[in-house]
Amino acid sequence: MIKKILVANRGEIAMRIFRTCRVLNLSTVAVYTHADRGSLHVRYAEEAYCISDTLEDTSYLKPEKILQIAKQTGAAIHPGYGFLSENAEFARRCEEEGVIFVGPSADIIEKMGSKTEARKIMREAGIPIVPGTETPVNSLAEAKKIAAETGYPIMLKAIAGGGGKGMRLVHSEEELATAMRLSKSEAGNYFGNDALYIEKYIENPHHVEVQIMGDRYGNVVHLHERECSIQRRNQKVIEEAPSPFVKEETRQKMFDVSVKACKKIGYFSAGTLEFMVDKDQNFYFLEMNTRLQVEHAVTEECTGVDIVRDMIEIAGGNPLPYRQEDVIFRGAAIECRIYAEDPVNNFMPSPGIIRVREVPEGRHIRLDSATYAGFEVSLHYDPMLSKLCCWGRNRDSAIANISRALREYKILGIKTTIPFHQRVLKNKAFLKGEYDTTFIDTRFDREDLKRKQDTDPTVAIIAAALKHYENEKQAAARATTLPIVGESLWKHYGKLQMTADNY
Repeated sequence: MIKKILVANRGEIAMRIFRTCRVLNLSTVAVYTHADRGSLHVRYAEEAYCISDTLEDTSYLKPEKILQIAKQTGAAIHPGYGFLSENAEFARRCEEEGVIFVGPSADIIEKMGSKTEARKIMREAGIPIVPGTETPVNSLAEAKKIAAETGYPIMLKAIAGGGGKGMRLVHSEEELATAMRLSKSEAGNYFGNDALYIEKYIENPHHVEVQIMGDRYGNVVHLHERECSIQRRNQKVIEEAPSPFVKEETRQKMFDVSVKACKKIGYFSAGTLEFMVDKDQNFYFLEMNTRLQVEHAVTEECTGVDIVRDMIEIAGGNPLPYRQEDVIFRGAAIECRIYAEDPVNNFMPSPGIIRVREVPEGRHIRLDSATYAGFEVSLHYDPMLSKLCCWGRNRDSAIANISRALREYKILGIKTTIPFHQRVLKNKAFLKGEYDTTFIDTRFDREDLKRKQDTDPTVAIIAAALKHYENEKQAAARATTLPIVGESLWKHYGKLQMTADNY
């Protein structure tokens, strides 16, 4: 039985997992770096261990240290997403050391982690594949030949990659050499493997994914699909379920092939099959993520399933607690990823200290976050601050709910993508569900966003209130008189306040 969970991660996903652990009455263990010593996940866990070798060391990629802590504390390891979550060697070491890894087997992670191997396996399982290579591209000359045969535009992709890293769109042979150099460098830095492969680029595609859950006894179910087409730099920023674009016939075909493929490879735990869908509803396998997805909240809100809970139960040897017919999809949900970025300035990072944080409340609102007023957003890590997710009885209702929640969500001291999300939710193409992965570049008015930011009265009011607060605090600090012996402290501090008001 699993009695304790170590989360080999940080930020909002560590908090998300810890909260389910509290519901399951499981003890919690956090790991952290010196840069994260003030983070909420460190405060929340019952045990916390620093894994930094030096003050400057900001890496969470410490498999040996994390394994040592897990063995020392008797904890299973949940990797979250990113970092070690799709590291087959780490999962294998857990198996060898007798530490439970909350995820699929090392062999499955390895096969699906190689994008070319995954393409081959899925093609053999009967899933349509985007035209491209099933082996790494070894030279520029080979890349030129394959690209000419496939036809431009093409996508260069990292074999070991994910999250849009190492990915480049190439429109012509003139761009190929530079794109390969940049993609190899980025892939090597992020994944320790600079190998690339080539895919035909599907123009104006939709990015749609199917969430699956499987156990060790051959049971596999799907938890329906998510639309993830609003992206910047090949990374998702808004997701929703169900997809407003995919037709019911296409949806059922995607579900069927996803479940069939996962049964064939013996998949267990949570996993996601990602597809590109063209304007004619043809769909093609993109990749499989053998981990918890950032956007899992929209699926949970529409199905009532706690994916983290089920991952832990499956890792503990239990069967899935439901069959396909038990999974009932209700309503619609939309998630906005809130980043510490300046959307007006090409989504550049905006590190700094959060001075004010006011969160939305009310029905059908879910906020997965690990920030607080006074929290310092570091340059060392992904700039995502939180995930705001809202459910509604239909898509229009979900949009209305999340629009209201975004109006109430205030973060000051740094730039965030909240204004960007507010404008997207008013965009005509989005409201009609007529958008694809080119939305930000072709359908979104950044100048309108800049005008809105420059004239937003709420920002001016809050800034004035902050200035007033700082003035009062400085004035009170100058009034250093001590209370008279026997004088009421209530009266004394009232005098200090009056003194501050006179400055």
